Amino acid sequence: MQQLVTGPGAGEPGAGEPGSEELSLAERAYRALRDRLVMLEIRPGAPVHEEQLAQSLGVGRTPVREALKRLQHERLITTYPRRGTFATEVNITDLAHISEVRLELEPLAAARAARRATAADRAVLTALRRELDEAAPGLPDAELMHLDLTVHRALYAAAHNPYLEDTLVRHGNLATRIWCLFLDRLPAMAGHVAEHGPLIDAVVAGEPERAARLARGHVEGFERAIRAVI
Repeated sequence: MQQLVTGPGAGEPGAGEPGSEELSLAERAYRALRDRLVMLEIRPGAPVHEEQLAQSLGVGRTPVREALKRLQHERLITTYPRRGTFATEVNITDLAHISEVRLELEPLAAARAARRATAADRAVLTALRRELDEAAPGLPDAELMHLDLTVHRALYAAAHNPYLEDTLVRHGNLATRIWCLFLDRLPAMAGHVAEHGPLIDAVVAGEPERAARLARGHVEGFERAIRAVI
């Protein structure tokens, strides 16, 4: 069987996701491509070629084709007749729509996670809390963004509602693309990621009201930071 080759930033499974040995080639290709698109490693508007992606990932074209179908549904790529497939542009006018959804659902997910997190979920979140604490002050922004995504996805998984998790992962991905677009103009990336620490503490401690309040404040801070530089 072909093996999917991934490298740094190629979209390894997050803390709340199954390990790579449990994933199909199509699923692994999807996660790798998803995170390349989210982190703007595939730039907005860039062409997306099945054959080139298959070669870079070390898989056949069928898994890549299946992954691209999902990514189109998630608004990360778009296909034009007779022109081809491209990474979607990052449209700043979408910020208000994305934030509207996240302001309602991020606090809900955080509260549900505080109530429903299993011992395994708490162990994952506690490990991520240590990783946040140990992150070097000079850690590159790209690595901080990967850590940010991992924390968010672990919190969504701990809510144990697959529909809520799926919705928030999709909108979180779109929000992260906006953040990455302005990364060189945004101050205090480390501080933004560090905000997850108290939120993780609230979830692990089983404090749904505090978790919801912190999650909402995090989303509000995200939108304020973006609007301050546009």
